[in-house]
Amino acid sequence: MKTRSKLLAAAMTTGIGVSSASAQELVVGEFGGSFADNVKACYIDAFEKKTGATVVTKLANSAQQAAAIRATAGQSDMDVVFADDAFAVQMANEGLLVTLDRAKLSNVPEIIDGAWGKGDAYVAAMLGATTIIYNKDKVITPPTSWNDLFDEKYKGRVTIGDISGTAGWQFLAAVNRMEGGSLDDITPGIEKIQPLAKEAVLLYTQADQVVSLFERGEIDIAVWYPQINNGLPLAVAYPKEGAVGIRPSIMIPKGTEQEDLAHKFVDTVLDADNQKCFSERQFIGSVNKNVTLSDAVSAVVPSGEALDAMLFLDPNEMATKLPEWTRRWQREVLR
Repeated sequence: MKTRSKLLAAAMTTGIGVSSASAQELVVGEFGGSFADNVKACYIDAFEKKTGATVVTKLANSAQQAAAIRATAGQSDMDVVFADDAFAVQMANEGLLVTLDRAKLSNVPEIIDGAWGKGDAYVAAMLGATTIIYNKDKVITPPTSWNDLFDEKYKGRVTIGDISGTAGWQFLAAVNRMEGGSLDDITPGIEKIQPLAKEAVLLYTQADQVVSLFERGEIDIAVWYPQINNGLPLAVAYPKEGAVGIRPSIMIPKGTEQEDLAHKFVDTVLDADNQKCFSERQFIGSVNKNVTLSDAVSAVVPSGEALDAMLFLDPNEMATKLPEWTRRWQREVLR
């Protein structure tokens, strides 16, 4: 495993802000954009205040975080990582994750049963969705279907995610199901998405890229997450065929020299007050049963018919499917 001094030097060269050396430092791999801002405000600040430790962050999407952990072969230079559950399963199956010790997590009784990964290799930190976000000043009639994204009026005014990010492969799964495909046969989805991908403004890899596109007025509609608390005239639409559920999860990679401290960070993330803080800022669901969301957030996160229609994909199955899906996307969509 890299020494802390080498890691901090590397962080400085890549532009990651690093505080002066302290007795304990925790390296957290997480997503960028508003996610990173809200993790800092709701989790990192609380953790640093409680423990006196310093957190260094490494920003990347789930596929990139998994690749980095895989490349170090069980000697990760990260202590805690956020990644979506399909990638968490891949890493767990490859023996790259530390089993979470529930005895070290005081908030376990408050966490919904469905949040825990097989063998406690990881735990979901929040509940979200891949759905449709649109500029309500430009899109007068709210979309009601995934098919609306393919309407000629949005040609050159839409963005979708690359398959390396969760929104990308989940959009493929949703469209493929809509077109009559299956997890074993994604040809209908690939063929449907090919022309849209070519006409899209961007196949984004980081969520903050979508914010920039909306801010510059380059897009009117996007396949994205319900993140609308940013001063933009954005609204959320849940397609009648079903949005796709997301379980961004938190895990401890093997090789950490800070296993006890990493457990304290996981426990901080699971705390009800911190969960509420993050949910309210990120517009995302909580996994802590004691969290009550405001009316504003409750109106945006999936509920009622939208929740009933939501597609939740088995992360264990998706872990086996994604490598081939990615190869086909790269051959047939990006060519």
